Amino acid sequence: MSQETSGAEASTVGQLIQHWRRTRKKSQLALALDAGVSARHLGFLEIGRAKPSREMVLLLAGVLDVPLRERNGLLLAAGYAPMYRETGLDAPEMQHARKAVGMILHHQEPYPAVVMDRHWNMLTCNTAAERFFAQLVTLPSGGPPANIIRLMFDPAGLRPYVANWESVAEALVQRIHREALGGVPDPETVALLKEVLNYPGVPARWRSPDLLAPFPQPYLPVQFRKGELARDYFSTVTTLGTPLDVTLQEIRIECFFPADEQTVSSVAAFRH
Repeated sequence: MSQETSGAEASTVGQLIQHWRRTRKKSQLALALDAGVSARHLGFLEIGRAKPSREMVLLLAGVLDVPLRERNGLLLAAGYAPMYRETGLDAPEMQHARKAVGMILHHQEPYPAVVMDRHWNMLTCNTAAERFFAQLVTLPSGGPPANIIRLMFDPAGLRPYVANWESVAEALVQRIHREALGGVPDPETVALLKEVLNYPGVPARWRSPDLLAPFPQPYLPVQFRKGELARDYFSTVTTLGTPLDVTLQEIRIECFFPADEQTVSSVAAFRH
């Protein structure tokens, strides 16, 4: 499944394979066993003494659960064409995906739900989210989409209206740190993290993932307050399972659920 080459200098694809193996906390032996290849051959791939075939790249990427965008990067580094498309959500061939996302948003009513890309840019949302966020801030229109992370950190955004902002923001920073450091660093994600950490009032310790407090709950409580408006939600993030398109794999759907009876009562008038 591979073509032997000479030279001990590490190849780009070998370095990437090694990076993902270490990111997934696997030894060479463990990865070799999981992939059904010899540890010796895997070692040769990592140091560049062997050139992986296309099938080998895809095999190792699958065992290491490498995201589709980065699988394309592995293929390119090995000299092969990318395999996975990145199709715009508004493309005709994405009609079934749009329908699925639309149904999730519709069934989340009367509670907010937003759809975001890999950089937390809001692609669309349901009516409840439009109505709710309009009570707090004016979202941009006609230009770049609103970025949920920036809105949560910006003193001119949602931040003043989140009563438990520090715990919410720290949990979000944890997520961004994992995404920026848990794979091949994404320059836009790294830049976003640097930007929001430079906002006023952000604790300096958040710049180091090791100093962040472990988040004790499997969901994120968010308490919104503005004048007489009081809404207590907890949020969950959904991703689409087994996608074969980069765009679909990277979509996040964040749904807000009522955390108390007051919030349930406050939106009762908007129930279907």
